Amino acid sequence: MDINLALFLFLLISFNYMGHRNLISADDTLIKTQCHNAEDPKACIQCVKSDPQSQSADKVGIAAIVITCISNKAVTLESNMTVLASSVHDKNLKLVLQICQKEFSDGKTNLTTAMDRLKNKDYDQTNFLVNHALQKEFDCKNKVGVLQYTLPTTVLNDMTHYEKLSEAAMRIIDRFL
Repeated sequence: MDINLALFLFLLISFNYMGHRNLISADDTLIKTQCHNAEDPKACIQCVKSDPQSQSADKVGIAAIVITCISNKAVTLESNMTVLASSVHDKNLKLVLQICQKEFSDGKTNLTTAMDRLKNKDYDQTNFLVNHALQKEFDCKNKVGVLQYTLPTTVLNDMTHYEKLSEAAMRIIDRFL
């Protein structure tokens, strides 16, 4: 009886392990499928996999995770612009960086509203709001460029990541329509 019980437990554990592994593989496939149309699928996949809920997320959940990543970048960039504005002496540049800080704050608000619209299955409005938040980033970059100021590399990298994830989110959501 003890040998049969041990064999039964071994088979049960093996079955559960293999079933769980296949479930994770299916979720990885869904993540890759949702991110594959992005200009930079790797950035999208990295964002989604950074969230522990990604393994149980459906396609709308994956879009929500990407919007959360964009929103987190908006918070970081807002903070960076505040720090930069406080450290420069040129009045015009200080004003532009303060405007950028406000643009990222407004972008964060747009992204929060976009999440609400996504949950309500209003996908057109979700994309509109993600795009609007992206425009705020473009506006900031253009205003800084006019003054011929070069942002620190870390800030530029965050802005590029913000753009890539925004584009990925919009492409994912476009496929819901």
